[in-house]
Amino acid sequence: MLNKNLHLVENIFDESKIEKVKTRDGYGKGLVLAGEKNPNVVVLCADLSESTRSLWFQEKFPERFIECGVAEQGMATIASGMAAAGKVVFMSSYAVFSPGRNNEQIRTTVSYNSWEAQSGKEINVKIAGAHAGISVGQDGATHQALEDVGLMRMHPGMTVVVPADARETRKATVAVAERPGPCYIRFGRADYPVFTTEETPFEIGKAYVVISGKDATIAACGPLVYKAIIAAKELNDEDGIECEVINNHTIKPLDGETVLGSVKKTGCIVTAEEHQIMGGMGSAVAEFLSQNHPVPQEFIGMRDRFGESGKPDELFEVFGMGVTHIKEAVKKVIGRKV
Repeated sequence: MLNKNLHLVENIFDESKIEKVKTRDGYGKGLVLAGEKNPNVVVLCADLSESTRSLWFQEKFPERFIECGVAEQGMATIASGMAAAGKVVFMSSYAVFSPGRNNEQIRTTVSYNSWEAQSGKEINVKIAGAHAGISVGQDGATHQALEDVGLMRMHPGMTVVVPADARETRKATVAVAERPGPCYIRFGRADYPVFTTEETPFEIGKAYVVISGKDATIAACGPLVYKAIIAAKELNDEDGIECEVINNHTIKPLDGETVLGSVKKTGCIVTAEEHQIMGGMGSAVAEFLSQNHPVPQEFIGMRDRFGESGKPDELFEVFGMGVTHIKEAVKKVIGRKV
């Protein structure tokens, strides 16, 4: 069932034996690597350098780090100006503040200016949204960004990436540093299982099949990729249902080719994300399939409400994003196939 050629770690189905690391650690490591590769990489932060792990870049390259204070809107305009001068600028904050609070400044000074500069002089600003999703946990609804992917994917020309674990976050950070134009990378606070390896493929705009299957497709992003893998294993063991699991880390540009190839085989799809169902990855998949190959679809995600305080795993269960919920959605969507 498992595609061995994808080089996933051993014991992937035993969460007690798998390493758990905060995805923000991958961002911090990726910043340092990007800075080592390109002297034009600079990092801005809104008084959250330790929380976002941009502190690690600051320690390595203090002359290329700017502390903007609690001023996310100003940080966006500073980033745009530095990018217009030829820098590759990462701006780091919590996702509820950036892009939550400074969406207008990102829209006008970053996305719009980059769109207008189609002569190749893109505004290379990379927005890093940390502490995203309900897995922020006890910080509660005010700090649980659940609308940020929707905000960013609506910006013309914006790339949107939601890595699955810390290692993939590191790879994604390096990749967005090298990608022309504005990018949004989203990651969390909690410890997530690290199931990818150095050999696991990562390319912006290219989803990859983690597990092959014929009965249903599960396309997931962020921490729900691992939950989708566990759900697929349990469905296979308990009911003989073979799910195809896709790590759909790039929400925009969506890898329609991989999604389409999978649903033509399985005839149905479940999308799973730690985000509002409206406007997120599931919406992007539904929009694409409605125009190219309509199939039954079920959605795992936040259902038009705010979060609340609690432990991350408890919240995943309370809000219907656990392994059991993915399994139920798979069975429901299979029952809807013609």
